[in-house]
Amino acid sequence: MSWFKRKTAGITTTTEEKKDTPKGLWYKSPTGKIVDTEELEKNFYVSPEDGYHVRIGSKEYFEILFDDNTFEELDANLESKDPLKFEDTKKYPDRLKSAQNKTNLKDAVRTAIGKSKGKDLVVACMDFAFIGGSMGSVVGEKIARAADYSLKNNIPLMVISKSGGARMMEAALSLMQLAKTSVKLAQLADAGIPYISLCTDPTTGGITASFAMLGDINIAEPGALIGFAGPRIVKDTTGKDLPDGFQTSEFLLEHGFLDFITQRKELKNKVNQYIDLITNQPLRA
Repeated sequence: MSWFKRKTAGITTTTEEKKDTPKGLWYKSPTGKIVDTEELEKNFYVSPEDGYHVRIGSKEYFEILFDDNTFEELDANLESKDPLKFEDTKKYPDRLKSAQNKTNLKDAVRTAIGKSKGKDLVVACMDFAFIGGSMGSVVGEKIARAADYSLKNNIPLMVISKSGGARMMEAALSLMQLAKTSVKLAQLADAGIPYISLCTDPTTGGITASFAMLGDINIAEPGALIGFAGPRIVKDTTGKDLPDGFQTSEFLLEHGFLDFITQRKELKNKVNQYIDLITNQPLRA
């Protein structure tokens, strides 16, 4: 019983000396599985306990896709303006500045060119952390410019979607991006340059209604929510119970809206394999 006896009386620890457990040591998946965050990172941010794909951003996807995480970012300094002088609970410029300070991002998409398995690849990746990954003028412009870069240099394009839809603070200006991005992708198709679309959780609204579903190959991560209006809105509108797994990657694959579902750890190999097949090139090891 000596374990429970204190040899020295009067031991005290001041509040300043007490140490809390550092935040972020553990991650709890929606199914209740507890995972060490370091182990999660090594496993491509996928829970090894249940295969749940944790929501990540452009920084992590660039690390996964580009060789040695080496790339050149395109149009890195583009920022949104406020032509409509929009204000809800706060002014739009204030909301933008707050999102920029919080995320260290300029807007909800980053575009880059780099080597993936030894060959050039242009990647546009959305960041949900920036105002819900909403598509405003900057998002549409950067994706359009990424497509122009691919067109000019004959390089395949990949877009990773992760968005709540069009950005309401820019109203019709955000909706115009649906047409602009779709036209650019049509130009890529006419030139025979591959375009790979990856839908991640969530891919909704105007993103789904434009570039997310226009790929030569449309792929998704497991369990991702993909649709135009969310399941709650659809149910409220139709007044009917929805099928199990409605608007998940697996549901869309079964109904012909997707070509493949790809595990994140296989993403780099799969994307480049599809590109080699589309372009009729030898498959890279």
